[in-house]
This record gives sequence, structure tokens and C-alpha cells, in this order.
Amino acid sequence: MEKAIEYFTVFGGLNIKIDTNKPLLELIQTHLLNNYRMLRTEIGLISGGYRVDHAILTGAALGDRRTQTAFKKAHVSFEEGMKCVEGLCEKGIVELESSQHFLTQQRGDTKVAKKLLFTAPFVRFWFAFISPIYKGIKEGNYEEFYALYENRKAQFSDFVFEELALEFLIDFYKEDALKQMGKYWDDKIQLDLIAKTTSGKIIVGSCKYNDTKVKKSELTKLKEDSLSLNITPDLFIIFAKKGFSNELKALKSETIRLFSAKSLKLLLE
Repeated sequence: MEKAIEYFTVFGGLNIKIDTNKPLLELIQTHLLNNYRMLRTEIGLISGGYRVDHAILTGAALGDRRTQTAFKKAHVSFEEGMKCVEGLCEKGIVELESSQHFLTQQRGDTKVAKKLLFTAPFVRFWFAFISPIYKGIKEGNYEEFYALYENRKAQFSDFVFEELALEFLIDFYKEDALKQMGKYWDDKIQLDLIAKTTSGKIIVGSCKYNDTKVKKSELTKLKEDSLSLNITPDLFIIFAKKGFSNELKALKSETIRLFSAKSLKLLLE
């Protein structure tokens, strides 16, 4: 399942057959880098090929996805940036994501920037790792790409893991279906997932896509953040790529649920 997530982060939404028995970097070179010119033309047809739009998409792909951060990296004003984003949303390339303030019963803060949500993982990958350094790739020199990808690939996969975790919860809680769900963020606190079921139960959770086991401290942080937001979750959920410490596993209960990357096999069914 870890391999499936890793490959989906790169090729999700791209209509080609992938042999997952082959190394990921080999597949990237074969299907993406070697076909740069053709794919660039296709991306241009989808996006319109405007320089400012591409700069905003790159800023979102490599940053925290907040609109203000992407506009700053693209060196455009908020007004110009939002005009570009509206066009990108109309084309179906991105969607605007809002912090779920109402689920925490917090007053909506107009200063909290919305985030850009790519509709296809491949497009996000393109604007993170290929578009910014296209000159070398166009000339057949891939060294810069490999260096950039190696430095950022772990952090880059976090977002897709979070999105898959949200989809998993939709399937997992069919009996008490999720009525509202999403993420929460402000200047101090960020919750990877927060949801409310049809019966009114509040779920708060985190997703950790790294190569170490998640410790009890992650649960402690979730509880502290919930307290700061003045909410009392009925259920804490933690997703982890590599599992959990024995101390944290000992705390599993009806109100504390732990899921590894393997748990996401439910999505394949």
C-alpha cells in the first residue's frame, strides 16, 4: 500500500498504464521526463499556458497551498492572483479549500487564507518538480530534477496521504456517515482532519507520512489543540505510514483509533 500511495502521488490522474514492479524513478524518466515535450503541450492546452498561472500553480505545489503564499512566490498581488485562481478553478485544475472553522465553532477569520487543492496528483507533481526546471529536462539533462525530487519527495507525499485518509473515513464510517469533513488551520493550529458524523460525533485526527513510528506525543498534541479550540472530540484518529509506538498502541480504544498505510487497502475495494 505504501508503494501504491507513492506511485499515485506521481501518476494519479494521468491516463497511462504503470508497471508498479519497476522502480518509481525509472517510470518517471520513461513516462514523464522522456516525454516532456508532448506532456508540456497537453498541460498547456489544459491550463492555457499563461506564465502567471503556472507560477501560482508551482507556488501552491511546492508550498503550504495557501493562496497568499502562492501569490507571494509568483510575485503577484492578491487581486491578480485570485483572478488567475478563478480561471484555474473554471478549468478544473484546482479547487479552493476553506478551513473548517464552523466545525470547531470558531468565528470565521477572513484573514485565514484559503488553500489550493489540485484535482489530479499528476498535475501537482508536474508543477512541483518539472515545470520549475523545464530547461534542463527539455535538453535531456535530468540531474536537477533528481536532486529536487530527492530533497522534497517525503514532504510532497504528505498531502496525498491526508486526502486518501479522508476518503478512507468516508468509506469506514458508512453506518454513521460523515456529514461534514475537511481540515482546520489558523496561524497557530493545524488539524489534518476534522469531521462531524450524522449523529453529531466530532472526529479529530492527524496524518503522518514519515518513516518513523508515531508516538504518544502526537495524541497529546491533538488533545491540546482540541482544548485550545474549545472542542471536545468524541473520537481521535491517527494515520501513520509506519505504524505506532507500543505506548501509543496500548491506548487504542473506541475513542482512539489508529490506522496505518495498510489500512487504506479499503479504498482499493
